[in-house]
Amino acid sequence: MRMSYNLNLEQTQKLIMTPELKQAIEILQYNSLELNQFIQEELMTNPVLEPYQVKGENDSLGDADKDNNSEKEMDWKELFSEYDDFRYKNKNRIRTYEDREETSFDNYLSTETTLIDHLLFQLQFTTLRGKYKVAGKYIVENIDSNGYLQITNEEVAKKFNLSIEEVEDIIKIIQSFDPVGIGARDLKECLLIQLHHNNIQNEIAYKIVKNFLEELAANKISYISKKLDISAHKVQEAADLIKTLEPKPGRLFSSLRDVRYITPDVTVEKVDGEYIVVVKDSTAPRLFINSYYKKLLMGKEVEMGTSSYINKKLNSALKIIKSIQQRRNTIYKVVKAIINHQVDFFDKGMMYLKPLTLKEIADEIGVHESTVSRAVNGKYMQCPRGTFELKYFFQSGVSSTFGDGISAESIKSIIKDLIDKEDPKKPLSDQVLSNELNKIGIKISRRTVAKYRDEMQIPSSSKRKRY
Repeated sequence: MRMSYNLNLEQTQKLIMTPELKQAIEILQYNSLELNQFIQEELMTNPVLEPYQVKGENDSLGDADKDNNSEKEMDWKELFSEYDDFRYKNKNRIRTYEDREETSFDNYLSTETTLIDHLLFQLQFTTLRGKYKVAGKYIVENIDSNGYLQITNEEVAKKFNLSIEEVEDIIKIIQSFDPVGIGARDLKECLLIQLHHNNIQNEIAYKIVKNFLEELAANKISYISKKLDISAHKVQEAADLIKTLEPKPGRLFSSLRDVRYITPDVTVEKVDGEYIVVVKDSTAPRLFINSYYKKLLMGKEVEMGTSSYINKKLNSALKIIKSIQQRRNTIYKVVKAIINHQVDFFDKGMMYLKPLTLKEIADEIGVHESTVSRAVNGKYMQCPRGTFELKYFFQSGVSSTFGDGISAESIKSIIKDLIDKEDPKKPLSDQVLSNELNKIGIKISRRTVAKYRDEMQIPSSSKRKRY
């Protein structure tokens, strides 16, 4: 076999990932928090960019600047000579300092009472003194956020040179604090503290907590009734009483900082029978070019290095502005296409949610499937039906006898409705639920029913049964 080197000339098409394209892709997949962080970083590094907020409601999608000349380097002096005001073309004026709403600091708290603070406050009014009080403080500080003590008696006794009995006495005092059940070592002790504190006279409840907690969690009422030699009805009454107790007393003092708020990227409203899509500006602040650099660049005596630096920053700023606007356009088109496919959901409710894939939306708006995936990643929609993640509308489903597919969420809604209406003494099994769904034209197996029921965190029929 003869081997040699040859030169061949051929034409090929390749997609080159330019920095601008890479930046546009990254901005598209950012959620509102990530996008705001990105903009803040750019505002710190690029002096040409400046944000502003419009007064009143958020603008519709079409109010932004639609300059298409950012793909090439531009003569900014010539551009500024033609346009007096290079910014988003908006009829509303810029909000000035005087327009800003004053914030009342009466609505803010400098600190909030934590569980430890609440317990230490109560510790001050006990009869504990000296090293016993110091040990009590140490014990309180070793109680976790759920209210359970995370240290043993032996550790406290060794640290403060106390006997095991003295440590236990201190713990008993702390366990008398509010909230009831605090300072317990395990769930059993926590529930017993609450039963004693509430002066519960039901002896069966005490026996179940002491000996049959795991069986109670599995709803083995018949087993417990046989072991205690009492009727299942009495066990059921005691179980209902136990379920009213608080298994995690410390969470009553959970911090408000743990609450997560969602800022929707898109708002959908129904106006005169038509759904209007508004991409909210609050998730991506409007940007414009600082007029100072415009004047500086147009100056006749500007240095070559200064002019080059400003031009570089101006081109970078315009590319960012265009990428953000392109992100808004893509999200708008995706949401509009989702509404067209899921209009029955918006009109009639969750039961009418249809199966939908990314490819269907991509084909409709003329983009790649990956672009739709990035556009819906971490984005939320606020509509008359509530606030939903955009991914929520892309559902798998099963076929029906009517020809149309049924989404998984719709099936879950039907299953939940059937379970809510069932006889608690004779709960519906997964096979019965499957048969009921088949009767209404939804072809679904028992395993799929069990899967959807587990996803909704609904226990099995044996654990739902009441006596």
